[in-house]
Amino acid sequence: MSSVKNVIKDNYNMMLLRDYLRSAIKEAGFSHVEISKTPTGTRVVLHVTRPGIVIGRKGTGIRDLTEKLEKDFGLKNPQIAVNEIAQPELTASVMCNRLASLIERGTAFRRATMWSLQQIMNAGAMGVQITVSGKLRGDRSSFEKHSLGILPRAGHQANIIVDEDITHVPTPMGYIGIRIRIAKKDKYIPEFELKGAKEAEREARRLAREEAERKARTESEEVKLIAEKIENLDLLDDVEEKLK
Repeated sequence: MSSVKNVIKDNYNMMLLRDYLRSAIKEAGFSHVEISKTPTGTRVVLHVTRPGIVIGRKGTGIRDLTEKLEKDFGLKNPQIAVNEIAQPELTASVMCNRLASLIERGTAFRRATMWSLQQIMNAGAMGVQITVSGKLRGDRSSFEKHSLGILPRAGHQANIIVDEDITHVPTPMGYIGIRIRIAKKDKYIPEFELKGAKEAEREARRLAREEAERKARTESEEVKLIAEKIENLDLLDDVEEKLK
């Protein structure tokens, strides 16, 4: 087999592995996986928001996952390590999954989008852009793009600063695509520095402490709590409707 075919095969297997992990450990808040070969086997690093769910009671979750990766995906002697994500709100893949879960629960896509924007900025992001596309309000496909803060769009700096992920949500009208781009402050260069950054960081830490008081055990519980909060939001559409 040529080197080109080997690369295509490896990339295809990685895609299948990511899709499997995204559904298998969804409750753990799966973000991404890193795989590297070692002299003794294959090192697999899982980045999740709740490591305890992946590990399981007395390590049963890790053992089952190791057997699955070795048998179905052909990884030689996989050695799994679990890394906890310190700030889930600054991870594009986690926020994509949460926004998708909210829409699947029946939350209005615009309410869910506005909530996600605010949560990401409150966590200390430099900027964020969320694009939702598909059959949002009728038979015709459309898209909505919402942004806050400063977000470099192209070039080398965008590759360094911006974390991006895309997911799709099945609905009765068809699939809805979600794309989230988050610019992180800890990687910015001087020309992108925001004024009042210290005050914003203090406010973000205060909000994070308040959120920690109602910490959910699984991603489903987290999405349920978020859905309850979103119902209390007053969007511009709701205000206009009341004034009619």
